[in-house]
Order: sequence, then structure tokens, then C-alpha cells
Amino acid sequence: MTDRVAIITGGSRGIGAAIAERLAKDGFNIAITYTRNAEAAKRVTDMAEKLGRRAIAIRSDGGNIEDNSSLVGKVVDALGRVDVLVCNAGAYPYGGPDTMTREDIVKTLDLNMRGVMIEAVEAARVMKAGGRIILMGSAFGERVPVPGISIYAATKAGLVGFAKGLARDLGPKDITVNVIQPGPIDTDLNPEDGAAADALRAVLAIPRYGKVADIASFTGFLASPQSSYITGAALSVDGGLTA
Repeated sequence: MTDRVAIITGGSRGIGAAIAERLAKDGFNIAITYTRNAEAAKRVTDMAEKLGRRAIAIRSDGGNIEDNSSLVGKVVDALGRVDVLVCNAGAYPYGGPDTMTREDIVKTLDLNMRGVMIEAVEAARVMKAGGRIILMGSAFGERVPVPGISIYAATKAGLVGFAKGLARDLGPKDITVNVIQPGPIDTDLNPEDGAAADALRAVLAIPRYGKVADIASFTGFLASPQSSYITGAALSVDGGLTA
């Protein structure tokens, strides 16, 4: 597996960085994207290189159509191939009809849906049999237990329909497409001691936040040969939020 290549968008921090570390440990060369924090991105690529992997970081705006369209080509030029795409980058706007602007809606759709679709299609064009496309959805795409996340929830629900359709398209090529639906995960953007934490814990079957390693390990499984008969699935790692 040492020549296999995985792309992780939004791979410089949080869940994305944990996924990059897991896949590097599993033998993948990695390409991550970041928006602003080049220092954080370098920490991730340095980590992968210390494990003996090749690693690159690409500055990319996940809501920019040109960046979306060129990402896969840049990775192929640098690392030779793409075997796994993990679309992890996303926006999490908060607000209801009284505060959400048209710009907020468009930006969220661009980053959480349009960008993901473009990147997935571009990756599918270069993947060979055994390829894996893994989209980071959300348990909120299936259940919305709190107000203020309607646009976010809609974009994550939309990814499920896209994944199911793309799985049908790519199944004959032995390329799988799946969605991971995390519940509340302890990150700097959504800390387990944050303002909304108690409300979220109250709707979980397991009343605690998950860890980034929970998502990273599951992503590692979906990227592996052991997941070859799983496709078109929305798979919850959510502490029972959707139970």
C-alpha cells in the first residue's frame, strides 16, 4: 500500500488532521488542503514524512470552483495517483431565518455541496478499481435536534443523495462512495465544554462527545480493502444521536 495516495480536504486540523495521521500510519501518501493556516498544515505533512510517507499541503478554498476543479490534478502531478478522497472540509453556519443572509446560504452550499461534488467527480475520473470516495456528512443531516442549523443540515442531507447516486455510477468500476455522519466531536470548533455541549449531550444515547480518533479510525476502515462491499451508505458515528 506504500504507493497509494489519499486526499484529505480540510486536513490541517481537527478531524481532518486526525484522518491524515491515521491514513499515513496505514501506509498512504497524503495530500491535505488548508485555507489559511500553513503552519498547521506543515505540522501534518511533517508528521506523515516522519512516518516515511510522501506528503503535500495545498492551499485551497473549498468554496472556490477553480480550486475544487484543479485539486485532483495537482495531487496527481505531485504524487502520481489518487486512491482515496476524503471530503472533510466544510462550513458550519449557525442561525435561523432572522439572521441567515443570502450570502451565508450560498457560501455554505458552495463549500458543503458544490465543492464536494466537483472534487468527487474529478477524483472518480482518475481512480482505478479499489478507489474510495468518503464524504464527511453529519448526524444533523438525518436528525436536527436543535434550532439554528437548517442550512447546514440541508447540505449534509444532500450529500447522502449524491453519494447514493455516485455509488451506482461507480460500482461497476469497483469504486465505493460512502458518507460518514459524525455526531458531536470534541474539536476546537465544537468543544465538549462549549455553549451548546449540554444540549447536545442531552440527545445522545451515549451522553458524551466523541473524539477525533473515533472518526479517523472509521475513515481508515472505509479506506481499506476490508470495506470493499460497502457503498452508497450513510454511516453514523454519533453516540446514538440518530437512534
